[in-house]
Amino acid sequence: MEKIHLIAVGGSIMHNLALALARRGAQVTGSDDEIFEPARARLSAAGLLPTAEGWDPARITPELTAVIVGMHARPDNPELLRAQELGLRIYSFPEYIYEASRDKQRVVIGGSHGKTSITALILHVLRFHGRQFDYAVGAQLTGFELMVQLTDDAPVIIIEGDEYLSSPVDRRPKFHLYQHHIGVISGISWDHINVFETPEIYREQFEIFARMTPKAGTLIFDRDDEQTQLVAVPTSPDVTYVGYGPHPHVIRDGRTFLLTKKDEEIPIQVFGAHNLRNISAAREVCRQLGIKGKDFYRAVGSFPGAARRLELLREGASSVVYKDFAHAPSKLKATATALKQQFPQRRLVACLELHTFSSLNPAFLPQYAHCFDAPDVAVVYFNPQVLSHKRLPALSATQVAEAFQRPDLQVFTDSAELLTFLRQQNWADTNLLLMSSGTFDGLDLGALAGDVVE
Repeated sequence: MEKIHLIAVGGSIMHNLALALARRGAQVTGSDDEIFEPARARLSAAGLLPTAEGWDPARITPELTAVIVGMHARPDNPELLRAQELGLRIYSFPEYIYEASRDKQRVVIGGSHGKTSITALILHVLRFHGRQFDYAVGAQLTGFELMVQLTDDAPVIIIEGDEYLSSPVDRRPKFHLYQHHIGVISGISWDHINVFETPEIYREQFEIFARMTPKAGTLIFDRDDEQTQLVAVPTSPDVTYVGYGPHPHVIRDGRTFLLTKKDEEIPIQVFGAHNLRNISAAREVCRQLGIKGKDFYRAVGSFPGAARRLELLREGASSVVYKDFAHAPSKLKATATALKQQFPQRRLVACLELHTFSSLNPAFLPQYAHCFDAPDVAVVYFNPQVLSHKRLPALSATQVAEAFQRPDLQVFTDSAELLTFLRQQNWADTNLLLMSSGTFDGLDLGALAGDVVE
């Protein structure tokens, strides 16, 4: 029996890996200096919650088969140092996923945006048709209990290929370590400025990924993305290169329909140009996996979308409220434009929370220029205390407005004032879009959505 210890087990993907390993039959232990919900409850229910928070080198013994270290740990973590001292096999998350899937066909979906949605759509189609597969995805998906599944029998694994660093002691991007057979690049837009200091350094990581496509492998890429065109260059005669664009479609009465080559109209639950590209990417992957076009369309109509991606909070007679994980400039522009195009007769009030290291960095802010032009009312919120916590220089509302290059941009630094502003809006024939990777400092978004549609 494998005996595996996870350092920083409380992380979103790490606690899912712990649960998946235990389900596979391994003896699993873990540690972390703080564990929040839902990880705490899920680990506890599985009997995997550490008896005490904090790091203890005594947990690391020679009997361990492997130690997996998460990004939350530091290079001088005492448990990690003890594992190194004992010469134990130490894995990052992507290294372990690769090790567990050596004998499987590996599909890796990379890109600055869209990779969660593409991965979720592929998983939905495969499950719809009863196919066996393993997976590793960076978000909790509707209908899937875990974010990671590892089995002995599945012939293929679908992996969301994050470009961020693998571990505190391994500075390689995660998606370089999976060694894909089928790779996807959904688009490239500079992100993670704290690690990749220039757009060129960031783009280079995708170029490396593209070059890693093996003989008889396939690279699927957004043919219209300028940055992707620079890296997805057909350089090997032994690799199949497949470019894709937005799926043909029509919008009618606030509903999007896919148009097939047989002039069929397939109603879908998601919308927006970015999602139509995601559907094309997923269709190409599924085709490589033996799913015929007609079978893909049979499944795609019931796809509800990835969790936290254009998630419908409330719908009324003349208003809808959506929440989206968008925060990067390209995601912001795509999501706001999609909602405006889906409901062209309605006003759109859109509110963005600047929450990530990149989005709050004065050096990165100019990347948001004209990305928030689609909404009729554009609002940006940030908490100055988050800047202090991330050790970033202070931002002013004027700096933010100038960066977005929208003179009428509303900027708030107090969540109560933001809530008052939104509640005072006239919501007749008006939609609300809330965008953040955070929580708007704990605002009750459900209650706000109820106020809007009423």
